[in-house]
Amino acid sequence: MNKLLSQTLNLNGTEIKGPLDEGINNLGDVVSRILSFLMPMAGIVLLFVLIWGGYDFMMSQGNPEKIKGAQAKITSGLIGFFLLIASYLIVRVISAIFGLNTGIL
Repeated sequence: MNKLLSQTLNLNGTEIKGPLDEGINNLGDVVSRILSFLMPMAGIVLLFVLIWGGYDFMMSQGNPEKIKGAQAKITSGLIGFFLLIASYLIVRVISAIFGLNTGIL
């Protein structure tokens, strides 16, 4: 099964290993590797949503509709942030309960 998930190429006796060849033995390892990329990326996106909402709020010039739109962006960013933290904590708790503490999360 490991050979199906790894990226190893043999050219004229020289073995070239791909980035997935280290420690990928099952589907859980693949999910852990993907989540290690997605969680920080989601945090960066949420930061930009909050900055965008703050910018719109400052540039609203007292227009009630622009203020309402900016507040909606800030609220969405904060809800997304709390959902991201909650999902991370839920995964950590479930992995601790089932003894799966060997992954990246």
